[in-house]
Amino acid sequence: MTEPTGRRERKKAQTRQSLADAALELFLDRGYDQVGVKDVADAADVSVTTLFKHFSGKEALVFDQDDDLEAALVAAVRDRTPGRSIPQALREHILLKQSQLAVHAEDPRFADFTRLVEETPALRDYAHRMWTRHEAALTRAVAEAVGAPEGDVSCAALARFALEARSLILRHSEPRRAADEVFALLEHGWAASHPEG
Repeated sequence: MTEPTGRRERKKAQTRQSLADAALELFLDRGYDQVGVKDVADAADVSVTTLFKHFSGKEALVFDQDDDLEAALVAAVRDRTPGRSIPQALREHILLKQSQLAVHAEDPRFADFTRLVEETPALRDYAHRMWTRHEAALTRAVAEAVGAPEGDVSCAALARFALEARSLILRHSEPRRAADEVFALLEHGWAASHPEG
């Protein structure tokens, strides 16, 4: 998340983080279905109205970095250095996120968080919808970058494959080698259809 500059922005960011932290602690302790939004608001010492100013619903409390993840994906394409292809930029972005994830994985709660998401149907569904939104945003960014029309299937395919590749890479015992191999395939196919990007 970008560093908030003004006092008001810092206060908003602190409240948002307090809500996300309280929610995760309660969900891990009691179980997702046993905790209501009022429980989370009370634990963070804010009103339910304030909670809904920061989060669209209960599931969003678990995925509090959703907007930042999407913005970073889009920025990887839009802000790539001249001469760097879109697949190369996405490869570097995914490897950077993988190294950050490795740091988070050392937190003892990380495995509990992963299990919470995997074992809770509402959270699994939300995660799927979240990645679908990211895919749409990434598709738009790729299309804009190469001047392709909206709905261009090759841009949609690259976005889908890059996001799907992420899970393959993260599960692989050698993530960097996996990223090299997966994105080499994407790079060659992309270059054949879009040599300029």
